[in-house]
Amino acid sequence: MYNTAIEILKKIGASGYQAYVVGGYTRDLYLNKRSMDVDICTDATPKELKEIFGDIMLPSIQYGSVTVIYNKIRFEITTFRKDLKYENNRLPVKIKYIHSLIDDLKRRDFTINTLCLDENGEILDYLNAKKDLDAKVIKMVGSPKKKLKEDSLRILRAVRFATILGFALDDELKKYIKKYGYLLKKLSYYRKKEELEKIFTSSNIEYGLQILNDLDLVEHLELKNIDKLVPTPSIITIWAQLGVSEIYSFSNHEKDTINKINELLDKDILNNENLYYYGLYITSLVGEIKKIPKKIIVKKYNDLPIKSSKDIVINGKEISLILDRKPGNYLKDVIHSLEINILNGNLNNNYDEITKFILENKQSF
Repeated sequence: MYNTAIEILKKIGASGYQAYVVGGYTRDLYLNKRSMDVDICTDATPKELKEIFGDIMLPSIQYGSVTVIYNKIRFEITTFRKDLKYENNRLPVKIKYIHSLIDDLKRRDFTINTLCLDENGEILDYLNAKKDLDAKVIKMVGSPKKKLKEDSLRILRAVRFATILGFALDDELKKYIKKYGYLLKKLSYYRKKEELEKIFTSSNIEYGLQILNDLDLVEHLELKNIDKLVPTPSIITIWAQLGVSEIYSFSNHEKDTINKINELLDKDILNNENLYYYGLYITSLVGEIKKIPKKIIVKKYNDLPIKSSKDIVINGKEISLILDRKPGNYLKDVIHSLEINILNGNLNNNYDEITKFILENKQSF
């Protein structure tokens, strides 16, 4: 990754343009952390980049960004720019290409993301990023007031970086996050969910939750029960605890999973019926919240006498013959009764015993 990135910088440089690796990759390189996300900035325009690399993708040409696949690795390359006008506290709607690296860095969010790597492998620091990285502090580039009003997503990005890196937020930045936290209400739920998931899946999640609380952001994010939240390995169980499935963006499958988790939370998940009807996946998720080791849940599940109605040694057609009745909805009641009795140990999964049970209880079906 590193060597390929340097190759790209040299290739752009050989065409007479400036090019640097900027942002997270260079920051993590300085911190001796592994990183695979390489962003490159240059004074070459998208059109000029196309002349250099030939086949490129143009996902965000209005913002001067192109995607280059080089040595089978994906790179985002963005032209130096100045953001002239923002709209809806989120996106620049008017930009201007420039040739100054420093001016391009000044439009960015936090100083820790302004370190640059040049084609010689030298790390360039124009905005005191190393000082803030060494001090473990998240500081805004320029005015926090102006930057947060321009783009409210920066509020959550600040919390995310502080959480993941274990850094403190600069006092002035905290002041304006508190003041402008209400802007998060205008931010799309998709973007909020995206940033929150990075916070919730961090090993420092407790610290992230503390920051959200301390900066009064919980209400603006419409998160419920956050004070009772049990951190879990699975992100879906965290969302299930926060009561936002009807507000934030979730697939139908995710909503169904969240509903089942909440249904099972107040029940005994090691009960045979609950293990059977909710299945190993859902019971294991609830086990994360209840701090029940998965191996215990798996063993109990594996010990179930049946895992589905298909495991019962008699089928609907045979039941109708035993009862001398045409197949109908009553078969669901019979099978349900068999499931319950087999699961609770009142009936063995044996054809003769099941036949006897059906005949003895035929009046109730």
